[in-house]
Amino acid sequence: MENEELLFLKDLLETPSPTGSEVPVATLVRQRLAPVADEIATDVMGSVHARLDGRDAGPSLMLAAHMDEIGLMVTYVSDEGFLSVAAVGGVDAAILPGMRVDVHASGAAEPLRGVVGRKPIHLIEADERKSVTPLDKLVIDLGMPGEAVRDAVRVGDVITFGVGFETFGEGMAVSRAFDDKCGVWVACRVMERLAEAGRAPGAFIAAATVQEEIGTRGAMTSAHAVRPDVAVAFDVTHATDYPGIDKAKYGKITCGEGPVIARGPNINPVVFDRLVAAAEAEGIPYQLEAEPSVTGTDARAIQVTRGGIPTGLVSVPLRYMHTPTEVVALADLEATVRLLTRFALDLDAEACFVPGMADPVRPGIPVTLADLDADAPRAADAVTAEVEQGAGRPESPEPAVYDPNTASTE
Repeated sequence: MENEELLFLKDLLETPSPTGSEVPVATLVRQRLAPVADEIATDVMGSVHARLDGRDAGPSLMLAAHMDEIGLMVTYVSDEGFLSVAAVGGVDAAILPGMRVDVHASGAAEPLRGVVGRKPIHLIEADERKSVTPLDKLVIDLGMPGEAVRDAVRVGDVITFGVGFETFGEGMAVSRAFDDKCGVWVACRVMERLAEAGRAPGAFIAAATVQEEIGTRGAMTSAHAVRPDVAVAFDVTHATDYPGIDKAKYGKITCGEGPVIARGPNINPVVFDRLVAAAEAEGIPYQLEAEPSVTGTDARAIQVTRGGIPTGLVSVPLRYMHTPTEVVALADLEATVRLLTRFALDLDAEACFVPGMADPVRPGIPVTLADLDADAPRAADAVTAEVEQGAGRPESPEPAVYDPNTASTE
């Protein structure tokens, strides 16, 4: 991964965005995609929709990834200045004692450093040592006088884990909030790659959604508003390549062995076939994951929006989900960008997503994305010449009305 792309990933991960407080990351997304997107809109929920118009009349594609991360919320400030908290999203109370956190206080210009306190082992009865202290019995210590804390902190202020991004080992990275800000990075990079490749046949919409951790709420409104012809949700999935995980129960999912393509009733079978075809065309190693019911991702909401949207789900393996030390292989992220870029480029006007009525493979597409990279300078010269002959940016063709039920499957 190039240094500039790595720094963008780091910025996304270290910018706080607990569920319901995603504005700082939304700002980063808008800034990043402003030079590339034809249109960027932010809805009243806070989700960001960046649109890259298509070069032809192919189906529109929405790639959704959620910006929010898990965290805590202040529920009570004691007279002595200690904070009681509740979970925002799925937080495991067992990992909290002794942790450093950042309190995003309403009355402070910068986050306040706090620590999650717990009685030392010397003062805990023997029976208590074996049990997890419930979240409502933990407190956060800001190291400040009670009056100063009460002046700065209000009930409802949010808290994030006080850790950041770093690389380690061989091609691995650790951070809080890879779930799912690495997906936001992927969506941005796919849009940039499509722009470099001369655009997809149809419009591409990168949807950075909100509030996934409490019920895919941003995906519901984004899918309804954007109304894409086809969609892919990106999220992390559980790696099972470390001790204690039953592969017979959860499958074999390994960091560093490529993106994970989900299969099951939450997934349109044609979208699944096309994702697999794209991976194989690019020579990208991929893994399969069985999802026998609805998934806990944005895909669950997108698929059943309006009259139904053909939806796929692509993930990267993640170790230690919903902890401050989530781990991914950086190569999996880069491979996912290549996979989704190829998938988008293959969606021409003849694409059909009605199960049982479509062939996922079509002729006439580039052999690999490397061929597109070679053609990109010539395409850019052609666009420049057209602009110089006209008065500014070339006009986009009038988009055709795309009907997946009548599209050709030949």
